[in-house]
Amino acid sequence: MSKPGAPRRYVLDAGALIAQERRDARVVVLFEIAADRHIEMVLPSVVLAQVWRNGTRQVQLARTLSNPGVTEAPPHHEDAKRVGEMLRESATADVADAHVAVLAGRLGAAVITSDSGDIAKLDPALPILKV
Repeated sequence: MSKPGAPRRYVLDAGALIAQERRDARVVVLFEIAADRHIEMVLPSVVLAQVWRNGTRQVQLARTLSNPGVTEAPPHHEDAKRVGEMLRESATADVADAHVAVLAGRLGAAVITSDSGDIAKLDPALPILKV
């Protein structure tokens, strides 16, 4: 992550959050490096809604939300319109994945995902870090 030209922010999809919640070693290290190097981890609100089920049982996910390097990204109207257009163009239906792709494109960020094929179908030009 420290290479010249490497993204200074990442957008998280549901797979990244699930891996973090399960304490996947690769994702834990990514979050530690991001915190150490002040790399922003953008969490779309719709992705959080996709994985949040029970705060008393999702302790690791709750901790992730309190990490100062994790920033909230609510769906704004312009992004929401682009999400709808992207779904039409790609003939897909996952609003959360499309919001991840829209945000990553707008922010010039890479996507941390467990399903790179879904994101690549929405925007093949996005840099993807598969977990």
